[in-house]
Amino acid sequence: MRAAPRLLSLDAFRGFTIAAMLLVNNPGSWSAMYAPLGHAEWHGWTFTDWVFPFFVLISGISMSFSLARRRQALDDRRALLLQFWRRGATLVALGLLLNLIPSFDWAHLRIPGVLQRLGLLAMLAAPLALYASWRAQLGWMLGLLVGYTVLQLCVPVPDAQGRWHWGSLQPGEDVGAWLDRQLLGGHLWAKSRNWDPEGLLSTLPALASQIAGLLTGRWLAQPRDPGEKSMWLVLAGLACLWVAELLHAWSMPINKSLWTPAYVFMSTGWGLLLFAVFHWLLDAVPLPLLRARCARLARPLVQMGMNALFLFVVSGLVAKLLGAARLADGRSWKQGLVDPIQSLGLDPRLASLLYALGFLLCFWLLARAMWRRGWFVKV
Repeated sequence: MRAAPRLLSLDAFRGFTIAAMLLVNNPGSWSAMYAPLGHAEWHGWTFTDWVFPFFVLISGISMSFSLARRRQALDDRRALLLQFWRRGATLVALGLLLNLIPSFDWAHLRIPGVLQRLGLLAMLAAPLALYASWRAQLGWMLGLLVGYTVLQLCVPVPDAQGRWHWGSLQPGEDVGAWLDRQLLGGHLWAKSRNWDPEGLLSTLPALASQIAGLLTGRWLAQPRDPGEKSMWLVLAGLACLWVAELLHAWSMPINKSLWTPAYVFMSTGWGLLLFAVFHWLLDAVPLPLLRARCARLARPLVQMGMNALFLFVVSGLVAKLLGAARLADGRSWKQGLVDPIQSLGLDPRLASLLYALGFLLCFWLLARAMWRRGWFVKV
């Protein structure tokens, strides 16, 4: 595999994604949010439903690039596989630790989670990245999506009354939810209790999203004109959106919690389109002065993208601390920060957004300080 140069656009895209995740994960109030900053209630999608699959797509692209660089220094596939597996296991452990804090209630510990899914995907995708050709990777991607569709639509499961049904995609009624209850009962998302948005079965189509990143990374490593690569990213993104609409109408609808095939193609399509914009402006535009100016404008995103996982973990810890720690009057530290904003008489949704922006600003300042000192935390 040809060694791929580091892409400034990929760091900026990763920075945009972690910034978006910090923004949507930390509103001043969960009951007062603008609609795009919350997940779709079930079927459908919002801006927020882009964020996690963008991370998965980026993870696949980064894995492909990292593999190409490491193969030059260490042409030992077994050693590389163990490195990827160690990284995945570390992400799973960090995710479990975040879920455990602050209560340390092992009996009700949520086992699935965002970091856990990223870790599992890294471990599952590593053998494909190391040993499979691009045709085999594409075959795995399509096979996972077809297999998941068959399981969800054709395998019967019992409902709460013991009556068997199949093909139901309502909350808690699908095959994946039933499987999670059998294997992880009592350790699922507290807000739903009988299903989890990062459940076991939906890891299969999420792996297809990661493979889409692997394929994108392999293609970007080819010796082609950067402008041509940007154009093909746009075309591939539009093609994915077209497939997503077909699947949404004829198969399972777009649904983030189920990670349906339509959702895979929708999120991949938008991810490729957004990445194409970053790629064109930062790595492909033929005017050096314009490219340099774009690089300066994108620097805050690059600074966040260079320590994205670190920022995600620390932001989760800080958010938990702000919610658990109490002031003398019994309010949480977070409420003590939100109340002065709400006292300004603003629309509650705007006040909630201003808190989230302040939270994001603090972590950008942390990322900026780390970037200036050359501190890059790798997992």
